[in-house]
Amino acid sequence: MARYLRLRSYSGGHGTLTTALFRSLFLAAGLALAGCGSVPDLTPAEQPLPKETLDLIGKKGMQPGAPIFVRIFKEESELEVWKARDDGRYYHFKTYPICNWSGELGPKLAKGDKQAPEGFYSIKPQQMKPDSSFHVAFNLGFPNAYDRAHNRTGEFLMVHGKCTSAGCYAMTDALAEEIYALAREAFRGGQQHFEVHAFPFRMTNEKLDRFRKHKWHKFWSRLKDGYDYFETYRVPPNVAVCERQYHVNVAWPESRKLDADGVCPAFQRPQIEPFVPKAEMQQIADQRITVPGPKSRDAQAVATAAENVVVEDSVAASEASAWTFIASQPNSGSSAAPEATGAIGPPAAAGLAPVAP
Repeated sequence: MARYLRLRSYSGGHGTLTTALFRSLFLAAGLALAGCGSVPDLTPAEQPLPKETLDLIGKKGMQPGAPIFVRIFKEESELEVWKARDDGRYYHFKTYPICNWSGELGPKLAKGDKQAPEGFYSIKPQQMKPDSSFHVAFNLGFPNAYDRAHNRTGEFLMVHGKCTSAGCYAMTDALAEEIYALAREAFRGGQQHFEVHAFPFRMTNEKLDRFRKHKWHKFWSRLKDGYDYFETYRVPPNVAVCERQYHVNVAWPESRKLDADGVCPAFQRPQIEPFVPKAEMQQIADQRITVPGPKSRDAQAVATAAENVVVEDSVAASEASAWTFIASQPNSGSSAAPEATGAIGPPAAAGLAPVAP
């Protein structure tokens, strides 16, 4: 107990590390003192963060209730959790193995196609599923505004446990429990929603170029805008949907309601400095912790199958036609090609610079 009293308390708007440590210790001690079986077990959704996880949060200068950001990479079968520090930037916390996901590289199109979604999704507290039959879960919110604008159908697409998937991202129970707890604590700390960016693969130029003839190359190129923004600034971008297209790092007047099928307003773009960690923070910024665990999908097999899918596919032709939509729209506020009502992501930042129409 003495070593916990010596821990620095990382106070701020999200609670304190020591509070979370004492809460975990209190729960564990209470169960031990009460004797075997005499105290009801906590449900999976209420399990405290493990001591090792709290220790890592402390070592990284984070707080248990600090905001989180999640990225998913299908090909690699990996789910990343990033957490904010007091400087407002997000730092890598852990990379978790995705035990199973169904379908192939590419977005979900229709209910029953067993495809796991790709795109930008926002998770609110009501999307948490503490009583899930798949241990614990949170709903990705598919279909989002973009999906609806493209007439995509489906529901109940989750990140959950049990390592079995029919359109979801399935973890082992233990890892699903930890990810759920990180999200739960972030909500309790005041985060109103957290973002999940689901990518087909790590969106490097080299990997995207490998699929330049793939039927979803144009769609993936737009997802790469979100990937690149976060890599540069270490802040999740604000994402809007209008003209049937995703638009990354944009803001607009609060009085203007976006229409995912309609013309974009004259967007503004928040201006922030690229992420450059201070010298004393360089090690934390560069550190990557990968959790061991099973992966049912082989990355090489997934990539090989995707390389055989070319742009002539009729579904791709339909999607590509959306990119001509903007050309026929007068007074469009975006120079990007087409995607419906909606904003996806954190609220627009102050101090904006106008975007040329």
